[in-house]
Amino acid sequence: MAKAFASQGDMGEKKISFTEVGDGLWAFTAEGDPNSGVIIGDDSVMIVEAQATPRLANMVIEKVREVTDKPISHVVMTHYHAVRVLGASAYGADQVIMGEQARAMVVERGQEDWDSEFQRFPRLFEGHESIPGLTWPTTTFNDAMTVYLGNRRVDLMHLGRAHTAGDIVIHVPDQNVMFTGDIVEYHSACYCGDGHFGDWGDTLDNIASFDLDAIAPGRGDALLGRDMVNSALENTRDFVESTYIPAARVAARGGSLKEAWDAVRAECDPKFADYAIYEHCLPFNVARAYDEARGIDTPRIWTAQRDIEMWEALQG
Repeated sequence: MAKAFASQGDMGEKKISFTEVGDGLWAFTAEGDPNSGVIIGDDSVMIVEAQATPRLANMVIEKVREVTDKPISHVVMTHYHAVRVLGASAYGADQVIMGEQARAMVVERGQEDWDSEFQRFPRLFEGHESIPGLTWPTTTFNDAMTVYLGNRRVDLMHLGRAHTAGDIVIHVPDQNVMFTGDIVEYHSACYCGDGHFGDWGDTLDNIASFDLDAIAPGRGDALLGRDMVNSALENTRDFVESTYIPAARVAARGGSLKEAWDAVRAECDPKFADYAIYEHCLPFNVARAYDEARGIDTPRIWTAQRDIEMWEALQG
């Protein structure tokens, strides 16, 4: 490979923050690394996003134990990506919940995604020896389901395709707070390699319709207050559109993937180059945008070998 992915050289530890986003609701964030959420009910705790390994999951558990000694009963995954789900075993939860589409994607491409992400982001997979295997849900749903943690109601919903075809969000009505997974980011690049650019904006509109008081995004700082929420929604929309539109223009005239790469960089670098994981995401984002613009609706499965081939093509 002529040049390594940016994330392969990203080995520095990140500063962890644990921010209360509502009464009994917390966001575990780490400077652009994958976030997790914590929902404390009357008698037990729900975790949103498991982290990439049991080692990283234990860092979340340490923070949970600073604020409650209630047992962890549920782990919810917003989608299937390895960096989100492979740490699930550490929590010892009776219920592991995914959308049905996300489970289908584990069946279809879970192992390939694990192999690909392991190559791309070695720091996040430190301690990978303790991963027992692919994470499988105990419970799935299609459009919506409700979980009660005692009297606390937690609504799980599929609001549309965006970061993946199977994204779900988690809404806690008593605080009007949502855990969005990677549909929404804050000063962190959106990973669009398995995304659906044409649907992403409508899904953001569906989230905005809740007029939320706070969001725990997939990456970046917790979003507190409606001004910050709305700013992040529009910024995410700008990132997605700024990636897709230049690539689509190149595809429409029969241009190459390398030309799409140059066009997207010209549009996105001035606005987003300082965002966390920007350089890591960009090659995958351009490749997927170019595919979608050429009519490929279902994202192609990333493998370790395909990663290398794509990167070599982008290098010209």
